[in-house]
Amino acid sequence: MHVEALWRYPVKSLAGEPLQEAEFTDNGVAGDRLVHVQGPRGVLTGRTRYGLLTIPATTGPDGPLVDGHPWDSWEAHALVLPHGGRLTRYTGPERFDVLNVLVATDGQVAAAGIDVRRLRPNILIGGVEPGEEETWPGHALVVGDVVIGMFKQRSRCVVTTIDPDTGAQDLDVHRRIRHEFGGVLCLDSWVIQAGTVSVGDAVELVPTDEVPARVGGWIVGRPYAV
Repeated sequence: MHVEALWRYPVKSLAGEPLQEAEFTDNGVAGDRLVHVQGPRGVLTGRTRYGLLTIPATTGPDGPLVDGHPWDSWEAHALVLPHGGRLTRYTGPERFDVLNVLVATDGQVAAAGIDVRRLRPNILIGGVEPGEEETWPGHALVVGDVVIGMFKQRSRCVVTTIDPDTGAQDLDVHRRIRHEFGGVLCLDSWVIQAGTVSVGDAVELVPTDEVPARVGGWIVGRPYAV
């Protein structure tokens, strides 16, 4: 197996940033979800604000950029204001819905027949047969010095129905995930041992007794702000 692709999401629920190399830290991928959209009654995400998912976000020398603008600039705020909130920086662990890394496998993505970007993973593992990821909870991925523990399969939500380029909704995507995959795709994961991962790196799957110290964030167990 190998690392097929890597992503970071500098702003929660905005578009992902593809990477050739990523630093995996105790707090997930360095630079991931440092900023979010805060509404008057709580965090706003692509689950209820579909248009956020199409807004480009990248990492600049001084932090996240929104469509090329510093996240704390008026130009950046103007892009999210129509969706009901303002950009806010917060780096606590609650900013991750479940755990701070999401792992996808090429076999399962191909079996689902969908654009992997709809699933918003941090890392895509190549060379995996369809169905294999279902047996991976309780195991870890070893990539050089990096060890990523896999906790459970991720329950998928309406975000998967949104085209990441156009914002158009296709409800059949989520129906297919529910009917053919029991509503779960990818793996909620966390960093056991930190280090740098590059596209093309070899990956080994090993059993582990490690468990995450914390599970759940702002969203788990609570409704999304509307």
